[in-house]
Amino acid sequence: MLQLDDMQLLRALGSSASLAGAARLLDLTPPAVTVRLQRIEERIGVRLANRAARGFALTDEGQRLVQEATDILERIEAITASVSRESDRGEHASLANVSGSLRVVAPFGFGRRYVAPLLRDLHRNHPRLTISLLLAESPLAAASGADAIISIGRVRGSSWVGHFLAPNERFLCASPALARRMNRARHPSDLADYPYLSLRENDDDLSRLRFTPVDSAGRRTGKALTVKLNGALSSNDGTITRDWALDGEGFVARSEWDCAYLLADGGLKRVLPGWQLDPAPIMALLPGRQGLTLRQRVFLEAAKRAFQPIPWRR
Repeated sequence: MLQLDDMQLLRALGSSASLAGAARLLDLTPPAVTVRLQRIEERIGVRLANRAARGFALTDEGQRLVQEATDILERIEAITASVSRESDRGEHASLANVSGSLRVVAPFGFGRRYVAPLLRDLHRNHPRLTISLLLAESPLAAASGADAIISIGRVRGSSWVGHFLAPNERFLCASPALARRMNRARHPSDLADYPYLSLRENDDDLSRLRFTPVDSAGRRTGKALTVKLNGALSSNDGTITRDWALDGEGFVARSEWDCAYLLADGGLKRVLPGWQLDPAPIMALLPGRQGLTLRQRVFLEAAKRAFQPIPWRR
């Protein structure tokens, strides 16, 4: 059975590009991290990471366990924060009077649809709080001076600390006409026969897609594989590639938050539903877990409330 410190170790590994980076996050030495990781692997009987001279790479099982551990820790921390807030009425009074400047950075499409209304409502509840929203193709690259970042997908190799806000699956989508043609595709390797709309967004080159086979209940049935796809049309704006897909120009990998309503009304159809893409959860990134300003804590609480229930799954 995993203990709390095991899950904290796994989360640090998922947020770091090296064992040394994870060690810094945990205030441990790299050898201590290695020993603790080996003990976890021995206890559960599964290899979680492959070590190399230049770092480490999580196995498929390791990535899944890191995601599960991170989600559990986020829920535990949310419960603790909720209990603490309810027991401290003086804190509630100060929250009601929060003031100062709050600077938030978010990606373009998600920022327009979900972060802008969130900050509008936050300002209505805290009129003394001055709020600035910066939309950027790469939020981390534009994070200088920011109090918080909204990220789609977990961020590795960064000192920013992620707080889970909402789940977000990713789907292969195509127009109904193209989806009918693509019914013949049974394996990700078959996708090379069809036009792909390539997206380069938030420093991610999504021409390389990682697929995991799943059954009708979403349970994994085999090993993951990575397929590189090339397309004649590409953009750094997900809205553009989505609209091209609606026009029948090709198939696209899109986040659930952006395509769920189009799948529901039939504007887009899923392709290869028996193969699951890696999820890209919605995260709030803050400079650390300790020493947060009152306005950062108010923002984080408002962000967590804004995505409960999950808007794209209503």
